[in-house]
Amino acid sequence: MREIKLKAADGSGEFAAFIYEPKVKKPAGVVVVIQEIFGVNDALRATAAELAAQGFIAIAPDLFWRQEPGVNITDKSEAEWKKAFALMNGFDQDKGIDDLKTTLEAARKLPGANGKAGTIGFCLGGRLAVMMATRSDADVNVSYYGVGLDGLVPEFGNIKAPLLVHIAEKDEFASPEVVEKVLDGAEDNMFIDPFVYPDVQHAFARVNGVHYDARAASIANGRTTEILAEILG
Repeated sequence: MREIKLKAADGSGEFAAFIYEPKVKKPAGVVVVIQEIFGVNDALRATAAELAAQGFIAIAPDLFWRQEPGVNITDKSEAEWKKAFALMNGFDQDKGIDDLKTTLEAARKLPGANGKAGTIGFCLGGRLAVMMATRSDADVNVSYYGVGLDGLVPEFGNIKAPLLVHIAEKDEFASPEVVEKVLDGAEDNMFIDPFVYPDVQHAFARVNGVHYDARAASIANGRTTEILAEILG
């Protein structure tokens, strides 16, 4: 892993991005790994390392840098949850998207990159991955249990690149009505491929998370690897 600094598009400063590289397969496609509300934590870093092991270059930007650089917390304590929700509530999503666009542009120019780049996001990052699908030129986007996706349905018509959406059937942050609205909105766009995983909760694929489900995570991750390999090479 190595760390680089990227300049924010609004000129407000620099933010860190962490790069994980494959040992052999280059040139390689690049995956921008979008954090949950827990920052660029150990679970997200493990995901980035796994993507690198699969032959991709992974880059994880620190999106909470305007509030607190270097956030790395877990889902294991009430205090950490309180801090995570406070950070999420103070997070400017539009500026986050600007930072992700900056990261995407830099990703395509990284040494060893093949010029193709996509995103993968979890929780808050799952929402941001969908926003990148509607608002950026990413080659592919993958959303895991994104929050508030029903509010993005009006933007689905802007999606012109593959978007994979992993949905937990028993997500405590997404009611059945919300899920139904997202599925209905996806029907009219050939680029959106949603999957609902039965009997699992939010964050079923979070490495070492309290709701981790090995089978659902393996199925979802397999689908993710397949589409990333197809689109990014």
